[in-house]
Amino acid sequence: MSVTTCDCRSPQEQRLQDKIAGKEDKFRKTHARVFKMLERFDGQKPRIDIERALYFTQSMQETEGQPLVLRWAKALMHIAKNISIYVQDDQLLLGRAGCDGRYGILYPELDGDFLDIAVRDLPTRATSPATITPEDAKRVIEEVAPYWKGKTYHEALNAALPPDVHKLTYDDPKGLISRFIVNETSSFRSSIQWVHDYGKILKRGFNGIKKEAEEKLAALDPMSCKDQCEKRPFLEAVTIVCDAIVLWAKRHAEKAREVAANEQDPVRKAELLRMAENAEHVPGEPARDFWEACQSQWFTQMFSRLEQKTGTTISNGRMDQYFYPYYQKDKAEGKINDAKAMELLECMWVGMAEFIDMYISPTGGAFNEGYAHWEAVTVGGQTPDGRDASNELTYLILKSKREFPLHYPDLAARIHSRCPERYLWDVAETIKYGSGFPKLINDEEVVPLYVSKGATFEEALDYAVSGCTEARMPNRDTYTSGGAYINFAAAVEMVLRNGRMKKYGDQVLGVETGDPRNFKTWDEFWNAYKAQHMLFLKTAFYQQYVINKLRATHFAQPMGSAMHDLCMKHCIDLHQEHIPEGINFGYFEYMGLGTVVDSLSAVKKFVFEEKKITMDKLIEAIDANFVGYDDVKALLKSAPCYGNNDPYADAIGREIDKLSVEYGGKYSMKDLGIHNDVRYVPFTSHVPFGKVVSATPNGRTDGFPLSDGSSASHGADVNGPTAVLLSNYNTKNMGMRDRAARMLNIKFTPKCVEGDEGTEKLVSFIRTFCDLKLWHVQFNVLNKETLLAAQKDPQKYRSLIVRIAGYSAYFVDLSPDLQNDLIARTEHQDL
Repeated sequence: MSVTTCDCRSPQEQRLQDKIAGKEDKFRKTHARVFKMLERFDGQKPRIDIERALYFTQSMQETEGQPLVLRWAKALMHIAKNISIYVQDDQLLLGRAGCDGRYGILYPELDGDFLDIAVRDLPTRATSPATITPEDAKRVIEEVAPYWKGKTYHEALNAALPPDVHKLTYDDPKGLISRFIVNETSSFRSSIQWVHDYGKILKRGFNGIKKEAEEKLAALDPMSCKDQCEKRPFLEAVTIVCDAIVLWAKRHAEKAREVAANEQDPVRKAELLRMAENAEHVPGEPARDFWEACQSQWFTQMFSRLEQKTGTTISNGRMDQYFYPYYQKDKAEGKINDAKAMELLECMWVGMAEFIDMYISPTGGAFNEGYAHWEAVTVGGQTPDGRDASNELTYLILKSKREFPLHYPDLAARIHSRCPERYLWDVAETIKYGSGFPKLINDEEVVPLYVSKGATFEEALDYAVSGCTEARMPNRDTYTSGGAYINFAAAVEMVLRNGRMKKYGDQVLGVETGDPRNFKTWDEFWNAYKAQHMLFLKTAFYQQYVINKLRATHFAQPMGSAMHDLCMKHCIDLHQEHIPEGINFGYFEYMGLGTVVDSLSAVKKFVFEEKKITMDKLIEAIDANFVGYDDVKALLKSAPCYGNNDPYADAIGREIDKLSVEYGGKYSMKDLGIHNDVRYVPFTSHVPFGKVVSATPNGRTDGFPLSDGSSASHGADVNGPTAVLLSNYNTKNMGMRDRAARMLNIKFTPKCVEGDEGTEKLVSFIRTFCDLKLWHVQFNVLNKETLLAAQKDPQKYRSLIVRIAGYSAYFVDLSPDLQNDLIARTEHQDL
């Protein structure tokens, strides 16, 4: 059946069908400017711009031997002075990190040891390809990559891991291929997801921060070696980087005036002159109106992208809060209306859509399919004094998300127990649109957890969503290192294969817990699983210990530090291992919760309790990938499964969670000095992690994706979406604090949430999610037939947007494996 025969479509599906039929988009007339800009690049394969890499490398070559934070600031100044400046047609905001159209930039400090290989393979790789001109590729190979050989953090980490840790981390001596068992992620980016204090820049400007740094410099003790050796380089770096971004902005002002001089259209000429005036003033000085506030924030986030590769892209913070005073003032004075405010915001959305956060390493690319992006804009939530924070700008941003035709920006809506009905209704209507926005983050879970870990209520109540599902307190968070992704389905396989895995032959990777055919009781099997589980946790924590020691010698971020209260107070870079008064939120990722719970449930029930199958027969069926063992597969799939509010399965899930939470509670602060909490947020990595795991006792076949996040296994949740929420709640150890985000995907048919009645049901569902104190939930509202049609005719369905893992992407940009993973997720038809 094609999508055209569905009796109910989401607004996105209807919009897509209208486009296929040749009809004009109904929002084109009211969003004419952005539609015109979008048509110039939409669907283009991204192009790699090498200027950032080239100028960064040139400067680092010249500053060897100097303090790292100072070298980084000088490199940013070199970039600011030399990088090409662009003024795009129709755009109202200035500031790009690279060339026209869709583009990505390179970070050789991360990828320099294999950058020459990567630029050769980028245009043809299967996931997230990009073009690069032969001339640019030659310059990268000859002028950039050679300098970084032997200097990168990745090489240092690979060399520092002992053999027993290395063998579970990498599948080759150079550490270029992941083992997908206990996977380090810190070498993919300079920092994990982050949020800057944009409000500080709007109120003070970088010149204000520079003045503060200069005053601190003048107050340093000339006789103190600590002041002179540590604080002075940091403060000098802050002054340099403040000058650098202001210089970069003023170069845009000059370019805008140059373009205006040749512009014949008087309306566009006036726009260009106003844009030049904005760039002369911000971000150096405080913003005076909404347009300047948007421009100041945009310069800040784009220069931040030049500074470093932030995991999941730098997030946008609580935009409806820090922009609101300027919006409110301009509206009161008659300087702006909602249409103009939305147009300015959507000019920012366009700029976000053009910048592609490229993962050069093959493993990083596999983790983040479909040009993944998480430049999270946060709306709603509460004020620092605990009042509801929604305002008119909140609703304008939600309206824009329903009308803007691309999957930018990533949008997150904070939910709390006193959310106004109007807000929840608008959130529900936006979800019903069908493009996966907004994802929901629950104040009732995040705030108490953060307070329990040292935050004040005011700080915790003012958190901003960052990256996929995380939350940041911009002036209190101080931890930037990526954590381990742990394939616990591999632990199940190692129990069945005595510490080995089918993919890796007879190599002993785990604990040799014995032949499971000799296990007489469930406790023996469970203890064998615990042994593998604990080995994985020990490996992850060992990784993290080494990572924490190494990163500070390889990365600095003077601009990000300049915007952080504690970094400025203590004159220390944000990437350093310990910042006084900071709260360090780390994580390790549990991969395959549903897969593991359902597998253990089947073994416990049918092998040990009901004895319907022997262990020998189970292993025989798994070795055969269930070919010829349909009866065994059917039996295993009938076991109690996670996602159904089934006490049997959920009790196993809670015990598994308890292993991780207790381990984190015992060793995180003692050994690592951070809150290294268990998290269930796989991005798209449950697909490549599934490829290394053979068939599992829940009936999953060899190489099939693992369950994602805290969602149920594919098709296992048969008792409706509320049961999925309850299983999520049941498997949490609520009395323990050493836990972090849980990502939850739910798929509804459009018919399920049709009309006002459907909206009311969805609002009630959101309130249930809030009451259960679950961290995160996100939705796809699409017909399965639409996804199948898009697989058959990808060109026709080029603009179909789906929700993946904390972000949305074009369905046709995903690998067939990930497309099939989305299609296989349970489609709830009743709510």
